[in-house]
Amino acid sequence: MFRKAALPTVSNGSYLQGQANGKLSSMDSGQPAREGKVVLKKKVTLLRGISIIIGTIIGAGIFISPKGILKNTGSVGMSLTVWTVCGILSLFGALCYAELGTCIKKSGGHYTYILEAFGPLPAFVRVWVELLVIRPAATAVISLAFGRYILEPFFMQCEIPELAIKLITAVGITLVMVLNSTSVSWSARIQMFLTFCKLVAILIIIVPGVIQLIKGETQHFKNAFAGNDASIMGLPLAFYSGMYAYSGWFYLNFVTEEVENPEKNIPLAICISMIVVTVGYVLTNVAYFTTISAGELLLSKAVAVTFAERLMGNFSLAVPVFVALSCFGSMNGGVFAVSRMFFVASREGHLPEILSMIHVRKHTPLPAVIVLHPLTMIMLFNGDLYSLLNFLSFARWLFIGLVVAGLIYLRYKRPDMPRPFKVPLFIPALFSFTCLFMVALSLYADPVNTGIGFAITLTGIPAYYLFIVWDNKPKWFRKLLGK
Repeated sequence: MFRKAALPTVSNGSYLQGQANGKLSSMDSGQPAREGKVVLKKKVTLLRGISIIIGTIIGAGIFISPKGILKNTGSVGMSLTVWTVCGILSLFGALCYAELGTCIKKSGGHYTYILEAFGPLPAFVRVWVELLVIRPAATAVISLAFGRYILEPFFMQCEIPELAIKLITAVGITLVMVLNSTSVSWSARIQMFLTFCKLVAILIIIVPGVIQLIKGETQHFKNAFAGNDASIMGLPLAFYSGMYAYSGWFYLNFVTEEVENPEKNIPLAICISMIVVTVGYVLTNVAYFTTISAGELLLSKAVAVTFAERLMGNFSLAVPVFVALSCFGSMNGGVFAVSRMFFVASREGHLPEILSMIHVRKHTPLPAVIVLHPLTMIMLFNGDLYSLLNFLSFARWLFIGLVVAGLIYLRYKRPDMPRPFKVPLFIPALFSFTCLFMVALSLYADPVNTGIGFAITLTGIPAYYLFIVWDNKPKWFRKLLGK
């Protein structure tokens, strides 16, 4: 049914391939390293862990999602409420993942936790939809924002050609793939630098906004809840936009085996990061409304740039550069983390064998990184930004809700499992219910995009029986799968 276990051996090429059957091999297992064995090294410190989380969360979302949230809530006050609630909900989800990351010390994130709680079929469906839809679409959304903002200074007086945005975006995606294929250390260092740039970009918006409030510029906050009433159609999409802007808190769990002292560093990195991001996001949106009205924000294609033009004059040219760097960091962090999911799924026998190979000299999961490139390019040149956002949100939050429900299930299924960090039971219960409730409402609010996402998700079931369960595959089919 599954690929047979194999001892780690050095192949004739530039990679080492090692597999495990059933349970994932942990770097903390205490087993002696075999001579010549190549593994992903523990290079993620607390500071690097914080930079992975903050650097991945703060990307396109804060500069794109204000428009989507305001459109679907109908008022300034309701949009700020959604931003705050989404931050609290994301913190709850992050705390649940902190518990999972400290009691299951294996990389792979969502995939690993579903495998541990519910078995191989739902785990395969998770990695299947991640590979085909979620990660290519998410990278395309973030990279399109990168392309738009990096070109903004050159097209201040006119519309940016869509082809130019997509071409520069394609270059950015390729650079991220090359970086993550070349060096783990350099990926982490650049991520730390880009995280610093993100925080600078946020402060460039927050500080002038606070100054405006001190001056008494509060006219856009009067009757803050007046406007179009939020509907059952709009609220799920508003929460999708908000949760998308906060998404990224789970990425450190994708690289658990590479984290130093995970029992301490994973919860600490998650808590510090979520507090910083939630406060930063709410204050950034308050700053926007000190200068831009709700109607003007809805008409703006680059909210941060519009804000900077109003208050900073020529210095506003620097804002899109900072925003572009922010988006690039989010692209880099996402690819760095999710490639480990494909690596682990291949190690389990759920993806082609080549994806579990590590470059002998560079110690990077190179095949698991570059497999994303062609799929992301297809999404980039054949998708709309907001349609992609709604399309990927369905599958992403469905499985995140399932993972957190799995935490509750593991409390009863394996009560003796060591849990260095443990959250109150109401937190996973509330978070998983919220995720599944939003998914259910989205089927009603946006049936086309969510229906497509649901249909593609279901294709993972026959794919599982075709690629994994079916033992008597023809020889050519086995070669195609790398078995």
